[in-house]
Amino acid sequence: MDVVSYSSAAAPLSLVLSSSIRNPDRTLNFTNPSFQFQPLKKNSYRFRLVLVSCVKPQKLGLYSANVKKVLNWKGKLKQHFPFGLVRFVVGVVLVMSVSIAVSRTPSSALTEENLLFLEAWRTIDRAYVDKKFNGQSWFRYREDALRKEPMKNREETYTAIRKMLATLNDPFTRFLEPEKFKNLRSGTQGALTGVGLSIGYPIGFDGSPAGLVVISSTPGAPAYRSGIMSGDVILAIDGTSTETMGIYDAAERLQGPEGSSVELTILSGPETKQMALKRERVSLNPVTSRLCEVAAVGKDTSRIGYIKLTTFNQNASRAVKEAIETLRSNNVNAFVLDLRDNSGGLFPEGIEIAKIWLDKGVIVYICDSQGVRDIYEADGNNAIATSEPLAVLVNKGTASASEILAGALKDNKRAVVFGEPTYGKGKIQSVFELSDGSGMAVTVARYETPAHTDIDKVGVIPDHPLPTSFPKKEDDFCSCLKDSASACYLNKVKLFSR
Repeated sequence: MDVVSYSSAAAPLSLVLSSSIRNPDRTLNFTNPSFQFQPLKKNSYRFRLVLVSCVKPQKLGLYSANVKKVLNWKGKLKQHFPFGLVRFVVGVVLVMSVSIAVSRTPSSALTEENLLFLEAWRTIDRAYVDKKFNGQSWFRYREDALRKEPMKNREETYTAIRKMLATLNDPFTRFLEPEKFKNLRSGTQGALTGVGLSIGYPIGFDGSPAGLVVISSTPGAPAYRSGIMSGDVILAIDGTSTETMGIYDAAERLQGPEGSSVELTILSGPETKQMALKRERVSLNPVTSRLCEVAAVGKDTSRIGYIKLTTFNQNASRAVKEAIETLRSNNVNAFVLDLRDNSGGLFPEGIEIAKIWLDKGVIVYICDSQGVRDIYEADGNNAIATSEPLAVLVNKGTASASEILAGALKDNKRAVVFGEPTYGKGKIQSVFELSDGSGMAVTVARYETPAHTDIDKVGVIPDHPLPTSFPKKEDDFCSCLKDSASACYLNKVKLFSR
């Protein structure tokens, strides 16, 4: 998990500008050794005293020394320039020198709440993918917010941070209060208490979020048992409309104490359903597998290893390796990797799983507003299954890290992809923890597949469709390979052919 802490370098804009002007190596050089310093007239010193009288007494010595250097130029400049011009230049430099010093706000002027706000601002400044910040001056926003936004307590500061992030118009960049941040982190570590739904924003015709859609239901969890499926729309949670509800707010409402209930209004196709689900501790075991024995020509039997990957939590790559090794011990000669209804998770786990199947090749290009900024590649060091035929199953619930994996395997011609176009989430978020235990999910990049395909709002396009009745349960998968009379029948030759 990326952690960004506040640094005193993240000063208000006026301080940054002051520092750059005072830096003799970058801008104005007030101590050019070719000048010989000479005293000026008395009225010039009187002007200096009037200017510095508004400055803190303990700073007087420093300011006087700086002003004296400027004043001592006058005698030298008079030898080369008209007297009126010399007076004008010296006056301007005096005002700049004193105004620079006065604008240098001491760190004690920033409250603890201001510092937390600046920590959040600097995180976006450094990490956010769009360096135009949705067409606004990010530095000016900081100055205006520090001057205008109330930050007298923690809740007001949180409100200021949320308001700042809202200006980016990015539904995936969100502020997380400490409890929400803790819940998000627990969701990547193996278990949580809820109903087992992965949710997202459906992509409308104009590309803007239109509500909350079910990306996937965790097999065996309450929502799955109630028949909630990928593509269903959540209209309300406990009577509260989701029309303007954020996904993190919705996730918090769906989670709760084990044994408590939550009421959902679900739109499934043309039908609207009311459901009361009891929350359970949902185990996020990311992998299930099984061996399918399929009769082949002659006396040979094909042994296909089926692996269903449901999420990319911190156990995912290790679990996939273990499943491959177990199936290998049963002499499998081909694999099927099922990514249907896998809504993603940890980006690094997606990269590691791609390396399991690839001995070489680009996995993904990471891009920002300037183009490709990083390339993830397979070098063969972690590869353990690069030779057996491989088929990958996807659907509209396949999102994020799942799409990175499916795109890498398809573009490197390592696998044949079956199903329907995937969800189309082509942006990557990192989670940053702030110093008070709150956090932010921030869009840090977009990605392209190895063939330089931007799948955002489009998805990974499969090589072949699956039969409409092809089952999602692993227990039923083998029957569709064995029974040629079944409506979901898919023979082995077609499964691994382009």
